[in-house]
Amino acid sequence: MTPPPVVRVRRLPHHDGLPLPTRQTAGSAGYDVHSAEADFTLAPLERRLVRTGLALAIPDGYEAQVRPRSGLALKHGLTLPNAPATIDSDYRGELMIPMINLGTEPVVVTRGTRIAQLVFQRVEVVELEEVAELPPSERGGGGFGSTGV
Repeated sequence: MTPPPVVRVRRLPHHDGLPLPTRQTAGSAGYDVHSAEADFTLAPLERRLVRTGLALAIPDGYEAQVRPRSGLALKHGLTLPNAPATIDSDYRGELMIPMINLGTEPVVVTRGTRIAQLVFQRVEVVELEEVAELPPSERGGGGFGSTGV
């Protein structure tokens, strides 16, 4: 069996006392990430970049996808405006999570709240080839809704 890739994690000073990203069950795809900020309120339709206090070294050939947590989305309308976001393997700065409140009420986010999840995926590098015409397909140029509801 091939060992899993290793993602190195650096705790920044404001992450002190918080857990590293963790999967909640053995079958979980995502690693929950916590807010490292002091408590704050997110008003309806307000966006905010939330600090996690973590920096990652993702192996070459991988990315970390940042995704919303379904419970926060369902219960409070909290989600990510650019989901899924990509953290590239060569980025070494702090992991920052853009959040938006799509709910109708203000939501208090406390330090340590699980605000997002990371899913690590292999990334394929492809070669782009410019051509004058594309080969035909059954769908052709049909776009949004063209294959039915």
